[in-house]
Amino acid sequence: MRRVYTFRQVAVIVAVTLVFSVSAAAFVFYSVRAAEERYMIIFDADSVDYSNVLKFNRVMDILRNDFYQKVDTNKMLEGAINGLAESLGDPYTVYFDKEHMEAFLEKSRGSYVGIGVTVNVDDDGLLTVVEPMRGSPAMEAGMRQGDKIVKVDGKDVTSIRDENMIISMIKGKENTRVKITVYRPSENRYVQFDIKRKRIRASNIKSEILEGDIGYIRIVMFDSEIADYFKSDLNSMLKKGIKGLIIDLRDNPGGSFEQVVEIADSLLPAGTIVYTEDREGRKEYRYSDTKYTDIPLVILINGNSASASEILAGAIRDHGRGKLVGTRTFGKGLVQELKLLGDGSGLKVTISRYFTPSGVCIQGTGIEPDIHVGVLDEYRNLPASQIPRDRDIQLRSAIEALLGEIE
Repeated sequence: MRRVYTFRQVAVIVAVTLVFSVSAAAFVFYSVRAAEERYMIIFDADSVDYSNVLKFNRVMDILRNDFYQKVDTNKMLEGAINGLAESLGDPYTVYFDKEHMEAFLEKSRGSYVGIGVTVNVDDDGLLTVVEPMRGSPAMEAGMRQGDKIVKVDGKDVTSIRDENMIISMIKGKENTRVKITVYRPSENRYVQFDIKRKRIRASNIKSEILEGDIGYIRIVMFDSEIADYFKSDLNSMLKKGIKGLIIDLRDNPGGSFEQVVEIADSLLPAGTIVYTEDREGRKEYRYSDTKYTDIPLVILINGNSASASEILAGAIRDHGRGKLVGTRTFGKGLVQELKLLGDGSGLKVTISRYFTPSGVCIQGTGIEPDIHVGVLDEYRNLPASQIPRDRDIQLRSAIEALLGEIE
């Protein structure tokens, strides 16, 4: 049984979605005009209560007749679509309008206009500064690791659960200014910043050779080109005779699923890298082939190592290819897919959970290291990259673990 509604009813239906966060996953949008030049939406009567349709009508009547300014129905529609995504209660499923979509895609390319911080969503759903980039506007303004972003240009963002939505608000045109209010737990106070946006050319990978001929590669995040850079840096160091490798994933919030799979393939023997499972129980596996770099390996991790970082760490651990050193990872075991909607907007939707080769989903639990090492108290609120090398006991432990295998 199906019911057909007029444009006015459609607008009402959409508006109440925003107000009541009604999840009507079974409805379909039709871009077909009726004879009277009205759009239609068709609902599955088995999934949508008619009482909710009546509420749509009632709320639209109130907004159209009583709101103190003229109502923009298209703007309401955008808000309602956003409400559909929010109603699922998943912080990683989010609707992007055209402007926010452009900012999201820009981030994945590694060059953007903003303030220069790496961020993640904490357990309370607050956007938290993981690391201000060296020389960035954020660092120059005094922003610190652990700062919780609570307002952007005076708007409270504590109820927004997707980091990319807030990031898109922080970004803007080059040389314009953005006002950011953070809560700083280490000082139990709020701090306000007025920061000029600049073009940030993020360098998401850094490599060097340490003592004992140990190669070191730090991956800041898994952007859309990181695998090629990783393999290039690793091959260059192999030609110089490194005997072991440290991959530093501390404070790495994740990134491209495809890129981390490609990196894992270059480090693992033939076998499972990761597999995903959707709501129907369908599994999709990613495998490594027989070609790989067989070199002693240590992965550095901490509480800000998330998502793609955990895929790599979990695969290395389960294959017995190396040791994990540091502290327990963040615990994000969900996979998102980006759906382009044709008008420049898009929907990032969680489509599955991922599992390590041994069948463990780390969502909400994280991955424990083989060698648990914290940081010195004086550096507890600093990103790993800002800890002086001679005081970085996590890195020192990783070096010692490798030297023990090399010798």
